[in-house]
Amino acid sequence: MLVLLAGIFVVHIATVIMLFVSTIANVWMVGTSSLGTVSTGLWLLCNNTCEQLRVSTSDEASLKAVQAFMILSIIFSVIALVMFIAQLFTLEKGKRFYMTGAIMLVCWLCILIGVSIYTARFTGKVPLSTNSHHGYCFILAWICFCFSFIISILYLVLRKK
Repeated sequence: MLVLLAGIFVVHIATVIMLFVSTIANVWMVGTSSLGTVSTGLWLLCNNTCEQLRVSTSDEASLKAVQAFMILSIIFSVIALVMFIAQLFTLEKGKRFYMTGAIMLVCWLCILIGVSIYTARFTGKVPLSTNSHHGYCFILAWICFCFSFIISILYLVLRKK
């Protein structure tokens, strides 16, 4: 049982770190231009130097929603990690980690909404570039989506023994 708890804890910490990286780094979409490789993220457009990401007014609300949901997913994941540690020491034997699992499901939902909006509105849109494709941050966000769902289900069925 201790090995299972330690494994879940390690995967949860890895998920939090990957969420931080995918939200902060600016490699959600990558394209090539005459000046080299161009990458865009949630915040900046980077070529040789990085500058504020400019989007059309019709896409601005979508970008703000993606930014908000990714930040909320980080917050809920960290809260769930703290709650897991607190419940580990305060929860009676035989009880389940319902609150931690519920908070991780909210984190999972935030990742789903954020990445889905990005997929629908910004796929293939790298300014002044051709041959664009998804970057590692986009892939990390989808990996975090899978991990947070698995972790939340494990928390819901996990019983403290």
